[in-house]
Amino acid sequence: MTFVVTENCIKCKYMDCVTVCPVDCFYEGENFLVIHPDECIDCGVCQPECPADAIFADDAGDYEDWVALNRRYAEIWPVITSRGVPPPDAELWNAKSGKLALLDPRPGGVGLAAHIGQPATEGRI
Repeated sequence: MTFVVTENCIKCKYMDCVTVCPVDCFYEGENFLVIHPDECIDCGVCQPECPADAIFADDAGDYEDWVALNRRYAEIWPVITSRGVPPPDAELWNAKSGKLALLDPRPGGVGLAAHIGQPATEGRI
């Protein structure tokens, strides 16, 4: 079992979950966080900390595609170990459905200037 970050984190990215993780298995994209499934120790302390209710145990539903997406980005995005500032419009996006097309595949924490010419959205799992 592992925990997985799902769609509601997209464009919310509150980061409260990051500060409680004992193994630093969160990775940061521009508008989304992921958990590396091979590094997660299944402790579950991150789940109740997520204001967007976007973190679930992978065996609590049909999350195979989300586990794969978390794995893919955890392997290329930087690790995040402290809480940053959530997007100013995070509350407007919380609980909205259909946000997968808005997932930005660029790594977070490095600024947009380094990514000029890269696509802005993922749009698929």
